[in-house]
Amino acid sequence: MRPSRRWSDESGSASLEFITAGVVLLVPVVYLILALSAVQAATLAIDGAARQATRVYVQSASTASARSAAARAIAVTLADYGLDAAAASVEIGCRPRADACLTRRGFVTVTIRMTVPLPLAPPFLDTGLPAGLPVEATATEQVSRFWGAR
Repeated sequence: MRPSRRWSDESGSASLEFITAGVVLLVPVVYLILALSAVQAATLAIDGAARQATRVYVQSASTASARSAAARAIAVTLADYGLDAAAASVEIGCRPRADACLTRRGFVTVTIRMTVPLPLAPPFLDTGLPAGLPVEATATEQVSRFWGAR
């Protein structure tokens, strides 16, 4: 028995198959590109913020002015990338003495941690899973050996 002509005629179905397969394959790829670019931008922002914070910290005259200058540097750098500085966790450590950061040839280390929100993730969706990826950057700078001679 011969198949019906109605069922064997495939004219016009290629465009429908292309659109269906294209949407099924293209949407996840586009979302992956958006998510990876958001994480990369946040990584660059946090790395730059940590680097700038250590630079201004070791060039400050006192510990109090160093902490405020580092906080300003972090806020400005993260704002340039559209990230909220209040969402970042900042730790400042000093070596060789933890109580005196600005000592000659001492080292200041700034660590910044942040959770990068995934793009297009609705804030009301509470699944118990994190709606972002954790990103961390650390920068270390040495205090000048001539620091006390200002």
